[in-house]
Amino acid sequence: MISSMDLKEHKFFAAGFLFLATLILAKLVVAALAPKSRKRLPPMVAAVPVIGGLLRFMRGPILMIREEYAKLGSVFTVNVVNRKITFFIGPEVSGHFFKAPEAQLSQQEVYQFNVPTFGPGVVFDVDYSVRQEQFRFFTEALRVTKLRSYVDHMVVETEDYFSKWGESGIVDLKYELEHLIILTASRCLLGREVRDKLFDDVSALFHDLDNGMQPISVIFPYLPIPAHRRRDRARARIAEIFSTIISSRKTSGKSEDDMLQCFIDSKYKDGRATTEGEITGLLIAALFAGQHTSSITSTWTGAYLLRFRKYLSAALEEQQVIMRRHGDKVDHDILSEMDVLYRCIKEALRLHPPLIMLLRYSHSDFTVTTREGKEYDTPKGHIVATSPSFANRLPYIYKDPDSYDPDRFLPGREEDKAAGAFSYISFGGGRHGCLGEPFAYLQIKAIWSHLLRNFEFELISPFPENDWNAMVVGVKGEVMVRYKRRKLSVDS
Repeated sequence: MISSMDLKEHKFFAAGFLFLATLILAKLVVAALAPKSRKRLPPMVAAVPVIGGLLRFMRGPILMIREEYAKLGSVFTVNVVNRKITFFIGPEVSGHFFKAPEAQLSQQEVYQFNVPTFGPGVVFDVDYSVRQEQFRFFTEALRVTKLRSYVDHMVVETEDYFSKWGESGIVDLKYELEHLIILTASRCLLGREVRDKLFDDVSALFHDLDNGMQPISVIFPYLPIPAHRRRDRARARIAEIFSTIISSRKTSGKSEDDMLQCFIDSKYKDGRATTEGEITGLLIAALFAGQHTSSITSTWTGAYLLRFRKYLSAALEEQQVIMRRHGDKVDHDILSEMDVLYRCIKEALRLHPPLIMLLRYSHSDFTVTTREGKEYDTPKGHIVATSPSFANRLPYIYKDPDSYDPDRFLPGREEDKAAGAFSYISFGGGRHGCLGEPFAYLQIKAIWSHLLRNFEFELISPFPENDWNAMVVGVKGEVMVRYKRRKLSVDS
């Protein structure tokens, strides 16, 4: 006999089953009666619901992009928890990404995790109109007239740094270049006071700021973890240091040739001067934007030159030609003549852009057309992404895309323009192209022109790999080189 308890359970499960069936039927009816969307949505990446897309990301976004590009093409969408991210791969579909006005595709929503580091009232913590004015301050601080004086500082810092090396030895090239870059950046950006008196203190504080930018910070920037607490303490101390320096400069009336002075002198369109907090935040943003790119790219440039003697010989020959013309002098205009070295740097940056993904937030629907002629509608509310790491190696744009070949940028080849304006996107492009690109090239040229003229090198560790675990993808492990001091002969 069926007990009363069994009967109750049977009725309970029957009622539950009926409720579930009714719910499913109701959804089917609603779906059948609802007007069909005419949107041609991008294909979706197949993944386990809710966490599937996140797991794919955690395995590595470049791996995911490579797999889905092969299956789905140049436009596709992935669900990451409660967000939809639509990727545009290749210049044909990424044009709108780079050219769209802020009202359609914006940076602010997707880069909010920078606010605790940069501080309040600057860059991604202000509306677009204010941010544009602050970017104008950057532009004015990076004019050619300013770059000329920065180059003089770069040359002095480089010569002083390598004067401390012996006649021969073994060094970690990555470590050495990281330290030189921060010294140079301190003098050009943060100012003489920091470089001469406070460098060790400020460098340690920036290290804590840097380490406060963890993968978890992108989602939870204010999570009370030790790295975030150290970040916040460092940010507060940096603000105190620059408050003192700014006040001293204003009181004394002295003016320096650095970015700090440019920001002190900057004014908004309504005549308002920049505040101490804004100046500090803008300097932090400038250092973060440039330091990693320059140190990472200078390391990759050296590694490739030491691996491919053909291009090293070409770079040395160029230095000899320039030395015959100008002697040992190095300044802004002389660095600008170094086309071979420029191409070597540019190719290293093509293969290893430090920012592997660029993001925007979509405020309105828009349509893109692939090179095959397919049209896709991207809905409002999607995060939109493109990947310099992947797009810079598309085989229909670049011949042997995984090979290091600086000559691909020579007149007559110009593969970086093969498919239009956004064929090469290591520095982004369009409305939000990197303002510091000229500074970065000059900085790396100043370093490597000195090294080529004064040292012979041999790479003695295995050729380096990408450090995919870093927020800014750099060089994994040590890059050990054996050096020997020598003066490059202009007669050889």
